[in-house]
Amino acid sequence: MTTPAGDHGGQGDQGGDTAGSFAALLTQRSYLRFWASRLVAQLAAQMVMVALGWQMYDLTGRAWDLGLVGLAQFLPALVLTLPAGHVADRHHRGRIVMGSNGAQLAVAAVLLAATLGGWASRELILLLSVLLGMARAFQLPASQSLTPLLVRPALLPRALAFNASGMQVAIIGGPALAGLLFAAGIHWVYALGTLGFVAGTLLMGSVRYTAPPPSSAAASWATVLAGVRFLWQRPTLLGAISLDLFAVLLGGATALLPMFVKDILHAEPWVLGLLRAAPAVGALTMSVWLARHPLARRVGHRLIASVAVYGLCMLVFGASTSVWLSSAALFVSGSADMVSVVIRQTLVQLETPDDMRGRVSAVNGIFIGASNQLGEFESGATAAWLGPVGSVLLGGVGVLGVAIAWIRLFPGLWQRDRLLAP
Repeated sequence: MTTPAGDHGGQGDQGGDTAGSFAALLTQRSYLRFWASRLVAQLAAQMVMVALGWQMYDLTGRAWDLGLVGLAQFLPALVLTLPAGHVADRHHRGRIVMGSNGAQLAVAAVLLAATLGGWASRELILLLSVLLGMARAFQLPASQSLTPLLVRPALLPRALAFNASGMQVAIIGGPALAGLLFAAGIHWVYALGTLGFVAGTLLMGSVRYTAPPPSSAAASWATVLAGVRFLWQRPTLLGAISLDLFAVLLGGATALLPMFVKDILHAEPWVLGLLRAAPAVGALTMSVWLARHPLARRVGHRLIASVAVYGLCMLVFGASTSVWLSSAALFVSGSADMVSVVIRQTLVQLETPDDMRGRVSAVNGIFIGASNQLGEFESGATAAWLGPVGSVLLGGVGVLGVAIAWIRLFPGLWQRDRLLAP
């Protein structure tokens, strides 16, 4: 899609230094349409995911089937994300995102029809979960690699922070909205989710930008794995991505929150909702702050320091017997994690040539998905051995150890001063 006159895309707007301000970001109309498209589509996705789990448990009453819903979405994404990165580098990224939204729209519409018609089943939900995982595999690298085409490099840190704020709004608001609609009937969740995907697809179709020449490399294992080689040859980027992987892998406590609420804090069930929301609220707050006040200097120090703060928060949370102290620790952990996320994503996007961004974003996506999924497994395994408190404390110590080790293993990352290298 070409950038029409008056619609400022990333390649066509070459203003002065003041264009690095947050106000300048809000003048980028194509970027704002893209941001709004992601927001409404992610709201819809969060609502549908909550409803899928609820409906599966309502149908079967088995926790095992709840796990299968998550696994059915995760495995296709794990298998397809690297090839999807190659597709994003060879084809129009905006159309790939539209196609992914369209596939999720179809899934939501089928769930709506099945629920109203009374023919929803365990097998149907698992099949549609697989389709959701496949759609998101293609959506992730195409979506992540679009932002640098819509704003100039000086605006990219603000844009990525603003992207993150929208994601956090969806993560918080989607389940909350779904919960309100459950009272009227689960079909209303699917209906609103379908409308959300329609809006997201239409908004994405209105995004205009100058697409650079696509990668000319033919599909092969070598080209699909080019993103892995690219990161391996650039220690700064490899250090940033792997730091996040190990921090989330070791420091995740989400899977253990029900145990903490019941056995450690001796609190009411509503506290579980409070604790689950606290990191997202902290991340949202920090992302809004970073969109207005982007990091300019000593980004390597700040990246590793934010991971260390995350580890300290896990130690406080693990040792706490107070609901409010635990909530505060999780709030700060979400804020610190958002600093890490914005720095990492900005470095990756700025240091990667456009014809590689899809494949590098795909590797980044696999790291994120693996850290979240394996982190929950690690938390459960160590909790079975050490108990929930011991598991979280060990994880917090591990995160601090990783932060210290990365200073020595990746000195270029530690010494990195600016996001945009001279």
